[in-house]
Amino acid sequence: MKLSQVQQILEAQLWTGGERLESKVYAACGCDLMSDVLAFAKEKVLLLTGLINLQVIRTAEMLDIKAIVFVRGKKPSQDMIDLANERGIVLFSTDIPLYPACGLLYEAGLRG
Repeated sequence: MKLSQVQQILEAQLWTGGERLESKVYAACGCDLMSDVLAFAKEKVLLLTGLINLQVIRTAEMLDIKAIVFVRGKKPSQDMIDLANERGIVLFSTDIPLYPACGLLYEAGLRG
C-alpha cells in the first residue's frame, strides 16, 4: 500500500516526508511498546503508535521502518520532526485510536 493511501484512509496529517508518499509499505505494526516493535516488526512496515518520544524515531531507524502514524490525536514534537527528517522517516498523525486505525488499514488490504 502506498503511503499516500495510508494518509487518505486514516485522514492523517503529514508532518515529514511528503516527497516519499508514493513509497510502499507491505505490513503494519500497531504497538506502544518499543520492545515489542523490536521483536515483531518486519521489513517495509508501517508503525502505528500512541507513544510520543524520540525513542520511537530511533527504534524506527534501527529497524528501517520508513513511516510512523501517531494515533489518538498525538502530535510529534519539533525534535521528533527534525530527527525524522534527518533519518528519512515519514510521520503522520491521526485522531483515530490505535485499534480502529489498524482495522481500517487491514480492511483496505494492508496485513500485519
